[in-house]
Amino acid sequence: MSKLALVTGATSGIGEAFAERLAADGYDLIIVGRRTDRLDGFVADHPGVAVRTVAADLSTAAGIDSVAEICAAQPLTMLVNNAGVAHYMPMADLSADRARELVNVKVLAPTMLTRAAVAGMQERGEGQIVNVAGMIAFSGPADGSVMPRRAVYGGALANLVAMSQILSAELEGTGVQVEVLCPGVVATEFHERQGLDLSAVPRMTAADVVTAGLRGLELGEVVCAPGVEDAGLLDAVFRADLAAFGGQSPELATRYRAG
Repeated sequence: MSKLALVTGATSGIGEAFAERLAADGYDLIIVGRRTDRLDGFVADHPGVAVRTVAADLSTAAGIDSVAEICAAQPLTMLVNNAGVAHYMPMADLSADRARELVNVKVLAPTMLTRAAVAGMQERGEGQIVNVAGMIAFSGPADGSVMPRRAVYGGALANLVAMSQILSAELEGTGVQVEVLCPGVVATEFHERQGLDLSAVPRMTAADVVTAGLRGLELGEVVCAPGVEDAGLLDAVFRADLAAFGGQSPELATRYRAG
């Protein structure tokens, strides 16, 4: 039986690298992006691969709905929610249109596409969902000296981490895997499109990010951090999360009581 993957944001960077790798691994593909010339170029460059192209803007309700319909109707083996926009700036500087675009692409689209795909995956007893976030999801506790500040962007990525972890628990025993992929700075067009010159910053390749993501699935990781050598650091974060969650009480904490 053939394997079928749908990849969003497939026309450049990590999404394109995922499409390339999955094509080489024998998957049929549904690739989603805004740029029809690049979608068509991918098809032309892969004559031996069954590729369906979908031109859709996941910052819009119509774009999200059109791709969600495909996720619900097709027997997906893998869904890669990769599409993204950066909009690196403090919230006060972020226009309403850009804030809406960011939340739609990185929060609403992955939620709705995953919701559409997961029922069929459960029925078939197999499937893999990869949500591409980033290490900025863990930067929330940093103080004001760490720049640039990007509350909406970081919050959107943190949402992907929490959603993926909780969804993985919901799907335990179903044969459906969920992974959130959290690279650091990657050598793609992503930052250049925001006018950021990171040429002097050491960056991981998109191909290495994909290698980590696919290997992380083999290892059963829910949170995959390609550039973190000591996985115990992530384990410590999650143990602290659960300790705080488990440490709550219906009684008002002492520090909040009048002295």
